[in-house]
Amino acid sequence: MAEAKPKHLSLPSGLLELCALLGAPQDSLRGLEQVAQKRGIRSLSSLDPEVLSVFVPPFISKGDGQVAGASCATLGKARRRSFRKRREKPKMEPWRGVPGDPKGLDSEGISVPGGVDLLALPQLCFPGGLRVASEPKEDQVHFLVLTDICGNRTYGVVAQYYRPLHEECCFYNGRAHWEPSGPTASAAGCFVPFAVCVVSRCPYYNSLKDCLSCLLTHLKLCNDFEVDNHIKDFAARLSLIPTPPPGPLHLVLNMKPLQVVFPSQADPQSPVIDLDLHLPLLCFRPEKVLQILACILTEQRIVFFSSDWALLTLIAECFMVYLHPLQWQHTFVPILSAQMLDFIMAPTSFLMGCHLDHFGEVSKEADGLVLIDIDHGSVACCKSSDCDRDIPDIPLLAAQMFVQRVQNLQLHPELHFAHLGSSTDLNEGRARGRAWQQALNCQIQHVTLQLLVGIFREVKDHLNYEHRVFNSEEFLKTRAAGDQQFYKQVLDTYMFHSFLKARLNRTMDAFAQMDLDTQSEEDRINGMLISPRRPTVEKMASRRCPPLHVTHRRMVVSMPDLQDITLSEPLPRNSSLRIMDPASCRHSDPVLSVAPKSTYTFKIPEIHFPLVSQCVQAYHADFVTLLSKAMSLLAPDNSLLLARYFYLRGLIQLLQGQLLSALSDFQNLYKTDIRIFPEDLVKGMVESMSVPERTQVERTPELKRLITQVLDRPGEAPKVDDPVKHFELPRKHMQLDDFVKRVQESGIVKDTSVIHRLFDALTVGHQKQIDPETFRDFYNCWKETEAEAQEVSLPLLVMEHLDKNECVYKLSRSVKTSRGVGKIAMTQKRLFLLTEGRPGYVEISTFRDIEEVKSTTATFFLLRIPTLRIKMASKKEAFEANLKSERDLWHLMVKEMWAGKWLAEEHKDPQYIQQALTNVLLMDAVVGTLQSPGATYAASKLSYFDKMKSEMRTAFPMPTSETLKHKINPSLGETAPQAVDVLLYTPGHLDPAEKAEDARPKLWCALSGGKVIVFDASSWTIHQHCFKVGSSKVNCMVLAEQSQVWIGCEDSVIYIISTHSMSCNKQLTDHRSGVTGLAVQGAKQPSEVFSCSLDGTVLAWNVSTLRVTSQFQLSSGGLTSIRLHSDRLWCCTGGSIMGLTLQGFLRRELRIDENFKEARTSFVGFQLLPEQEQLWAACVGHSEVYVWSLQDLAQPPQTVRLQDCSQISCMLLVKRQIWVGGRGLSQGKPKGKIYVVDVQRKMVEKELVAHADTVRTLCSAEDRYVLSGSGSEEGKIAIWQVD
Repeated sequence: MAEAKPKHLSLPSGLLELCALLGAPQDSLRGLEQVAQKRGIRSLSSLDPEVLSVFVPPFISKGDGQVAGASCATLGKARRRSFRKRREKPKMEPWRGVPGDPKGLDSEGISVPGGVDLLALPQLCFPGGLRVASEPKEDQVHFLVLTDICGNRTYGVVAQYYRPLHEECCFYNGRAHWEPSGPTASAAGCFVPFAVCVVSRCPYYNSLKDCLSCLLTHLKLCNDFEVDNHIKDFAARLSLIPTPPPGPLHLVLNMKPLQVVFPSQADPQSPVIDLDLHLPLLCFRPEKVLQILACILTEQRIVFFSSDWALLTLIAECFMVYLHPLQWQHTFVPILSAQMLDFIMAPTSFLMGCHLDHFGEVSKEADGLVLIDIDHGSVACCKSSDCDRDIPDIPLLAAQMFVQRVQNLQLHPELHFAHLGSSTDLNEGRARGRAWQQALNCQIQHVTLQLLVGIFREVKDHLNYEHRVFNSEEFLKTRAAGDQQFYKQVLDTYMFHSFLKARLNRTMDAFAQMDLDTQSEEDRINGMLISPRRPTVEKMASRRCPPLHVTHRRMVVSMPDLQDITLSEPLPRNSSLRIMDPASCRHSDPVLSVAPKSTYTFKIPEIHFPLVSQCVQAYHADFVTLLSKAMSLLAPDNSLLLARYFYLRGLIQLLQGQLLSALSDFQNLYKTDIRIFPEDLVKGMVESMSVPERTQVERTPELKRLITQVLDRPGEAPKVDDPVKHFELPRKHMQLDDFVKRVQESGIVKDTSVIHRLFDALTVGHQKQIDPETFRDFYNCWKETEAEAQEVSLPLLVMEHLDKNECVYKLSRSVKTSRGVGKIAMTQKRLFLLTEGRPGYVEISTFRDIEEVKSTTATFFLLRIPTLRIKMASKKEAFEANLKSERDLWHLMVKEMWAGKWLAEEHKDPQYIQQALTNVLLMDAVVGTLQSPGATYAASKLSYFDKMKSEMRTAFPMPTSETLKHKINPSLGETAPQAVDVLLYTPGHLDPAEKAEDARPKLWCALSGGKVIVFDASSWTIHQHCFKVGSSKVNCMVLAEQSQVWIGCEDSVIYIISTHSMSCNKQLTDHRSGVTGLAVQGAKQPSEVFSCSLDGTVLAWNVSTLRVTSQFQLSSGGLTSIRLHSDRLWCCTGGSIMGLTLQGFLRRELRIDENFKEARTSFVGFQLLPEQEQLWAACVGHSEVYVWSLQDLAQPPQTVRLQDCSQISCMLLVKRQIWVGGRGLSQGKPKGKIYVVDVQRKMVEKELVAHADTVRTLCSAEDRYVLSGSGSEEGKIAIWQVD
């Protein structure tokens, strides 16, 4: 079979995509000076600019290293395609490039980047026209954004400069010229503009502006025929600069006299920020900034105006950064030349910019445009004849907070530098200014991100992740009346649709991180609850007492009509010197406390000319040498910076053709920062290798593993774009499965088992299917009840008796009771009477205090009125209410809540009361839906906890009740419980660099499929919602050092989680099969971590460098766990337990076949007791724990029998106790059981039964508590107190 031909590798490009020289065509300049002298400069009309020269990398040929003709060519016939009128082709000199180059002057050999249209480029580089001047003008710079047909953007920086007109040669290509036609006249009165345009894939506006400024100093001093060479050298230098990888490392280029800094992205999801983000805040008042943001968010047709071409792009780009991670997805052309003005007639959304001179023309000709005048700080709206829709205001509360935060910003550097001495060094002064700007940019991004979070935070409450549904109608109902119009328009935009996709994909972008960081304690606690949304007493109180600074009028005034705008009087700018009223700032965050992340710089080596291959090779060699030197000076634990050096060195070595070294550096990114691993590039490198190269690479085990990972990784098959569905009521009959899906989509309930009971309730006495009308009635009934609860307003006198987190879930009609007339109210904690007349509060009972609930009747004359009787433990007199037709429903609801409270206290699990609330509200909705005599019986199908309580013969045994302290549910919000595979407790520590909540102790919980959830162990609230480490089962977790948690998985990878960022940026991939165990050497300051895998491999890792320091292989394989004890590594292989030296030499071995000859079994786990010199172990299929003496493993073991035990899953040593988790019989039913064995007496002290499924994992919390996790039947975590 023919050998597969290696694919061609496309090498990564540098910063430069294209560089062009533009100006007036040569025939237009002939005799121009004489015409100017006769008629005057003003008589000359604007000239048509064209592209004079184009420079496209690469700039060296592969053969002899000379300048390649295809890299720089004058556009002969090709450039004339930019002209409307055909011109005569000038005489050309032979190109002084590659001798005999057949292309020579042929521009067709140039590969122009796809986003650059050479026909439109001249107009964009001279948007105001090309005009000859009578005196030299200052150099001017403006900026371009170029978009190709696929929507990919490139960015241009254009520098215009003037040169005096010389007849003998004014066309700077080194080839075209003409002879003087007469006596040479003085050129002092005629200056011709030229433009140099640099196009890059990254928006390096300030950096490329600095580079072009340095270039212009040389162009002004050189002769005309030298211009092309200078520009070519300039372009070649930029093309050799690699794009810095995301992170803290910025590249520095010495352009003489300036040191030019090329900043990197803050992270892979963030854009490059190389502009001054405070420019819009200097041009517009904060209220106007909000108006413009509202226009962008609602995807209007927007046109910016300014007399300064540079400001058009910079201001537009600033607003794009303000909205990150939301992205503008429509036409984006910040600069339109006069010839392009017809673009604004486009009917779709766009953002464009043009000169202020065209303001009147545009406003008269176009309808429905938003016109933004940068120079005067004004915003106007041209009302369309067929569209009366106004631009809505940003939601009020978010707008107020934004204005307060902006007013706290320090926008003027003079105030910051007032106390500093003047810098006598140019580059030192520039560095000082950059640091100030970087800090301000960080604060502005923080403020705008907080604005977005304030606007869209509650979107996530109306998402169904499993079925990718957004319930837009319900979301809108929860918005304030004044904000409705804004949200209605935003919800229909492409921008918001993409934002929804990111939320449903659980993307941890800047928005999600800010949402998490700014979450209140109440929000964290609510994240642990599954009860339906209801306003708490605290929120009710806040409605009644609005802050003093909140006004009734809209803060962001409506946009004026166009005719009301006067351009002559500029609006006042916002001042950064404001004396703020402390009361008004009480609710605003201290923006100035936001510190930018530390950044570092790397100076790019000098590039020597002429640019032949030897010079480029020397430059690459110097680059690698400097990178290697910088790496050697780094501290071993500075992996963040080390990763950037690895990335850059790998890139340069790839350009050198050193594939082996480049792959090695890229492979090191797994251990330093996998986020910047260039997967597509590495895959291309591997596919382009010849067979000998591939064979050489595969001789190195690490690189062979890398190749396998890259090539065998399940490719992200071009996925069909998963749409975001909006919830719709069903239109056809539903069977059970479809009903489950519809209810989950509606956001009412997620738990599948609850929905099954709801299905039974709605189909009592009917065929087992639900018609659309019944579903609609049920849905409407549920939502109406939810809306009524939002409108409940309790008197202050009543709220004083309730806890601040209590919510009113159900109100009866006004009824007569034994304690007065009023409405019975139900919260999650109690029942109380809301008396009529003068509203008052009468306590009925807390659910904890209830002793009995009965349906009774009261006689009134000849009538028997249905009543509800509640007997309390603390009161002699029972409470009775004439609930009439509501009696049976209230009887069900009160009993369910009573049972839920009883179970919650017995199981130490607050989720029971929340689940009981859901059941109660579903009962209410079922009765409201069916409205039939059998409705109450149907609702009783949902009375789950009342039945559960009645079926429990007794409460938990006394040892369980005394030892169990709390239970939490990591599967909360999932459709079904998930097994808890591994638990890890990490103690809290005080680190000044961390937030207070990050320094608290944490519980790490690994669920099925590589999901990990982190709880705050001080409050048992969720600290970090689910993140994934691969997609395989997690086998082990360990705290390697204070900032690292190592997680070993079935996919043979060790994932390293940063405890600061809660993200996985590093992976160790040296194992070849599932990682089954991790052990830390040195508890306080670990220097090494040992890992083992199922194939018998044991690796020792240096924690700081993440390098393997030693390794060995157990021939038996089947390695399931390891433990360290007295400089011995104990390994469990199922068939034996071995004690080895840290170098892997066998010293002791306990073989299972020597102790259990009568039956085949294997070790399931073991524990070492150093003080007692004992080894405790359990075996598959045995209900005993066996104890061997480490002094003589050949002696028969002692046996500790575990009564009613059917399975042992895990063991844990805590103080002088061995905790054994597994499964066994309790009250005749299989349950998850924990046996607490006294080490000294070797007897079971306690049997703990609180899990419905097998206890799969145990972990200790500082020897004060033990935490246990159960299987998928229950999926909960129990917290036990240690004696």
